[in-house]
Amino acid sequence: MKILIVIPCYCEEEVLPLTMEKMQVVIQRLKDELQIEGRILLVDDGSKDRTWQLISAFCAQNDDVCGIKLSHNRGHQNALWAGMEESIDKCDAMVSIDADLQDDEQVIVDMARQIQDGCDIVYGVRKERKTDTFFKRFTAQMFYQLMRSVDKEMIYNHADFRMMSNRAVKALMEYPERNVFLRGLVRQLGFKEGYAYYNRKAREAGESKYPLRKMLSFSIDGITSFSVAPLKFISAAGILMTLIALVMMIYALISYCRHNAIPGWTSILVSLWFIGGVVTTGVGITGIYIGKIFTEVKRRPRYFIEERLNL
Repeated sequence: MKILIVIPCYCEEEVLPLTMEKMQVVIQRLKDELQIEGRILLVDDGSKDRTWQLISAFCAQNDDVCGIKLSHNRGHQNALWAGMEESIDKCDAMVSIDADLQDDEQVIVDMARQIQDGCDIVYGVRKERKTDTFFKRFTAQMFYQLMRSVDKEMIYNHADFRMMSNRAVKALMEYPERNVFLRGLVRQLGFKEGYAYYNRKAREAGESKYPLRKMLSFSIDGITSFSVAPLKFISAAGILMTLIALVMMIYALISYCRHNAIPGWTSILVSLWFIGGVVTTGVGITGIYIGKIFTEVKRRPRYFIEERLNL
């Protein structure tokens, strides 16, 4: 059995040497404990630092390491997709993990056991996030709660740390959309699943590539790429506002007929601002979906590979 470990990298020159040391330990464990041959695929997502130079050096020193360089920064999900696409028919299973190794790399051995036992997909699930800041934990929990409210199948505290059989990867590649949200798509495959639990670790070097701005952007992409719940919410809000407006009209007519109408601008101003906010929000959400339709119909390539090493 062969396993390919896919690691998306974007400006990870500080942490990459340490990452490679730890991954070599995992590969040795796979060989010793399970008689599994392991290889590493590093995907450079258009890094601006020396990440690709390091990847090239690793590939030259070790035949078990291979690399691909994307011609431009295409984002984490597309870089991961590129690695999975390259893994097809080159291994029996692939596992994806971020270069910072905040996800416990030793869990890969447990995932491999479950794949050997017949699972096609094994999800890495975080038990706790004590090493994260309060703000990071709070925003992450809000994201998962929000995603589960629009998609009941969403796995709580699962990111993109998972192992998939070659069959599952091939099935995933059948999805044609360009607005990719892998955490949702993989669950739609329906193959036999397993779970591997671990504690999230602190980043040992470098800086997080997901600041607040990117986290918010990823959240919006995830929700709008995989659910029409926001559109349903706006529709429901519009109906509710219409009912409230009808009630207010009846109340205003009754007050006028009884000569109880008091001239004033406060209620009108508040109503206008509230209704205006609902309408503007609805237009904005609809615009996001239209933008995604615009992206999908153009069918532009997800990425271009500039260079391959050891593949």
